Amino acid sequence: MTNVDWSGNARLVLVFMVSALWIARPERAEARGHAEHVVVVVWDGMRPDFISPQYTPTLYELALKGTFFKHHHSAYVTSTEVNGTALATGMHPEHSGVMANNEYRPELSWLSSYNTENLDAVRRGDMLTHGHYLQAATVAEILQQAGISTVIAGSKPVAFLHDRAAKGGSQAQQESVTLFRGQTLPRSALETLTKSPDIGPFPAAQPTGSPDASSTNSPAPVEDATLPGSGKAKAPKRIPESPGSPDSWTTKALTRGLWKKGIPKYSLLWLSEPDASQHAAGVGSEDAVAAIESSDKNLAVVLKALEDKGILETTDVFVVSDHGFSTIDRAPDIIGSLKSAKFVAGKQFQNPEAGDVMVVSLGGSISFYVFDHDEPVIRRLVAYLQATDFAGVIFSPFPIDGTFSLAQAHVAATNGAPDVLVSMRWTSEKNEFGAAGMITSTEGKRGLGTHSSLSSFDLHNTLIASGPDFKKGFVSELPSGNIDIAPTALSILGVESPSPMDGRVLSEAMTYGDPATVKPVKKTLEASRDLGFLAWHQYLKVTEVGNATYYDEGNGECRLK
Repeated sequence: MTNVDWSGNARLVLVFMVSALWIARPERAEARGHAEHVVVVVWDGMRPDFISPQYTPTLYELALKGTFFKHHHSAYVTSTEVNGTALATGMHPEHSGVMANNEYRPELSWLSSYNTENLDAVRRGDMLTHGHYLQAATVAEILQQAGISTVIAGSKPVAFLHDRAAKGGSQAQQESVTLFRGQTLPRSALETLTKSPDIGPFPAAQPTGSPDASSTNSPAPVEDATLPGSGKAKAPKRIPESPGSPDSWTTKALTRGLWKKGIPKYSLLWLSEPDASQHAAGVGSEDAVAAIESSDKNLAVVLKALEDKGILETTDVFVVSDHGFSTIDRAPDIIGSLKSAKFVAGKQFQNPEAGDVMVVSLGGSISFYVFDHDEPVIRRLVAYLQATDFAGVIFSPFPIDGTFSLAQAHVAATNGAPDVLVSMRWTSEKNEFGAAGMITSTEGKRGLGTHSSLSSFDLHNTLIASGPDFKKGFVSELPSGNIDIAPTALSILGVESPSPMDGRVLSEAMTYGDPATVKPVKKTLEASRDLGFLAWHQYLKVTEVGNATYYDEGNGECRLK
């Protein structure tokens, strides 16, 4: 063994190494923001063109007092679990590990697809990957590592993805709570909530029609926002949001229960509306408008709680939606048409063989998993899709004429990445309630709502931020996205992420630091293919701001030459 002289240069090297390791830790740094607290409120499925003083007075006033992000973007696939994970990690699917609301991973479900927020699947995934079901750390995990406790509350199971760790270890972890659709981590926290006379038990499920399929032009700014025309929904009436609804219960559980002894530095509240009502009754329907009003009332409860605690003026509040929404124009029998074209296709199999095609419906998109990744079948499947009347944009695992790569959709590296991913075709036509954005869906009834596509109406969602760190009465023209919420929240609280994120800090709208000087770069990707007497063409519009990538829209069609 060689003796080391620890004097001189060697000692300096050791000091440098120890310092570097210390700096690399995700410890709390000197706070760059002015806010003492960050609260994120998610309105599931809220389109920005539905903001108005008539139906969303609380949100409208918040936007006037703070910053309205005019060109905000959902991550693709534009579904709940993908964007719940994007909001939590600041990552696109290729780095977060969640590609869609429903995926196929043989190690988790051999014969059929599974829901990515399913508690059993998440626990199995963490067990198989030693805690890395999500491939990136969440905001809650990063903050707890830095000694900051958090509270996550949601009326949908997607909240579980934000903080799913057992509540042991550090004091910050022990003090943190996750509430997801009436269940809690730690489990003991639920008893305290349900025994409170102000809260009570979690309400029984109400009829909401079709579950989340995950489960015009760009939207107008707040000043010009108007509601589409009104009318009666064709769908059966659903029970409107009430004091005993999951959203209202979860809001009370947060503000009167989890916040009772004090408000942590970071909280997130996930509301299920207006997503549930738009799926069940249609975008712009009477029920959907009532659901938007209920979300606004729950937001008012949150702001009132912050005011009563005396911290509203020192809290940054984000109101964001996971995705936009479209109206179903039609829902073709895709599996039936595949079988007619001599493919062995289905939603599940009893004894699959190489070349069989697993079809996973995502609403406005569809995934195809070819057993054994049989390349000839994949190529034949793509050629078939390019000649259909429902395909909009096609992504493939290797170069095929007329397609984009899975990497161009930021899904290639995920364990659940399909062999072929298709965004369904859409138009800007209006539905019976005057809401623009019609889409061919993988399932559902005409006139009802869905999402998950590359339609501009699915991709452009809501973001409003208000508080001491945001400009007042400001409309941001710079593109932004759900991937930007995590790095911005961490920046406000002065905590470094352990690894770079796909998103960026929204400095152009903030009152501290250097404002963004980079200009957005717009690109249009195009791909075509000669199919004999037919010709296929697709496009994808992308905007880049620095290293952040946002999808604006994508579509395609097959025509006679």
